[in-house]
Amino acid sequence: MIQELILAINRISLELQTAFNQAVPQTLADFVADTSAFLWGAPLLILLVGTHLYLTFRLRFIQKYIPKAIRLSITKDEHAVGDISPFGALSVALAATIGTGNIIGVATAIALGGPGAVFWCWIVGIFGIATKYAEGVLAVRYRVTTPDGEVRGGPMYAIRYGMNCKWLAVFFALMTMLASFGVGNLAQSNAVAVTIRESFHVPPLITGLLMTGLVAAVVLGGLKSIARVCEKIVPLMAACYLLGCFTILCLNAEYILPSLRLILESAFTSKAAGGGFVGVSVLTAMRYGVARGLFSNESGLGSAPIVAAAAKTRNPVRQALISSTGTFWDTVVICAVTGLVLVSNCLALNIDVQDGATLTHKAFERIPVVGSLILTFGIVSFAYTTILGWSYYGEKAFEYVFGGRGITLYRLLFVFLILTGSVISLKIVWDFSDAANALMALPNLICLIALTKVIVKETRSYLWNGALDEFDSRDALPAETILSSSIQKDGE
Repeated sequence: MIQELILAINRISLELQTAFNQAVPQTLADFVADTSAFLWGAPLLILLVGTHLYLTFRLRFIQKYIPKAIRLSITKDEHAVGDISPFGALSVALAATIGTGNIIGVATAIALGGPGAVFWCWIVGIFGIATKYAEGVLAVRYRVTTPDGEVRGGPMYAIRYGMNCKWLAVFFALMTMLASFGVGNLAQSNAVAVTIRESFHVPPLITGLLMTGLVAAVVLGGLKSIARVCEKIVPLMAACYLLGCFTILCLNAEYILPSLRLILESAFTSKAAGGGFVGVSVLTAMRYGVARGLFSNESGLGSAPIVAAAAKTRNPVRQALISSTGTFWDTVVICAVTGLVLVSNCLALNIDVQDGATLTHKAFERIPVVGSLILTFGIVSFAYTTILGWSYYGEKAFEYVFGGRGITLYRLLFVFLILTGSVISLKIVWDFSDAANALMALPNLICLIALTKVIVKETRSYLWNGALDEFDSRDALPAETILSSSIQKDGE
């Protein structure tokens, strides 16, 4: 009876997937793919990497303050102003960034861009720390307090009040909503459904229904509910995944140095690499490495500042430092370790490089008995927390454009798309996600460059002058004196 039920559900899942694929014209799929490729061409790559480098030098290599930032992230400050703790804000941001991009995304970058993509992904992380810091400064500097006491902020507010450019702020918010459906929802639920199906033969429809219920139970409780869950899950999931990665590296110990050499060589040459890899152009390696790096750590994307603005903090710089550690943990640590694991495993087994999912599964199969379980837990927990984090980003973007009306409708649509993502084709989801990411990044990067003087001024006042413990008097303003009606007006 149970077996017949599972077969029936499997049949329904396949029929839904077929129906979706048939409903999406090939011309539309091609258009999305072409748009993604165009947006992630040389101009955006140059703008993104250029912004990382520019802010790194203007901020005197802010990366050197990472140890201080890590200490601040675990320091409680009950007297600061905001909605959630600094660690809670960081947990939500990490929940949104540490996702399938760290596992499947890195593997996809290697499959399409070769081992050199790992180097460019790592470089994006190193220099992206400065960009993530700058985003945090502007998020807190231009945040507002509504009459009901909620703190709101993010690039749309920095663009609106820092640049005085209303239409660009609305455009960013609209793209954030689209991205929340793509990178923050469809791609994640799809990855979970595929993983559960391959590991335990569970029909995607059942997985989708379970994920829908689990997300709805948390999302409907708002930011504080999301933060509480993320604070508990994020450290555990990251520790379990890294333990599995280090186990694989121990098994591939003799290939670690050759892998590092291959990654560096492939980043600057298009020659065939061996070990199942084929030669690709440097631009291709850079494109996929940078794109997956941004997909993973979101530096320059403008998403993490939305939750950073809600943190209890004394001044913009203090929270910005904490926010910058998200990129460090996500890319400099987790993505780099993932890339090394995958490349070393390809060399050790001399396997044929096919797709990202295959590379990842073959690597974790090296761990006897529990390897597949570790990978499954990593993908499921990473994707689940990413969905939670992005639900908040999308909701705040929705509020900026449309005000408080219709939030319930947004939440219901977001939750419904989780079920949709579990039964649709993956390629168009990734193409759509990359395109939405690019359209978010453009206005955010423009804002960062335009307001660099503000970022440097705030950094000098609080960090370089040794005043990190001082309070920003602007946080003490009563809600009535702030443009609390701006959200409603921007939606008109």
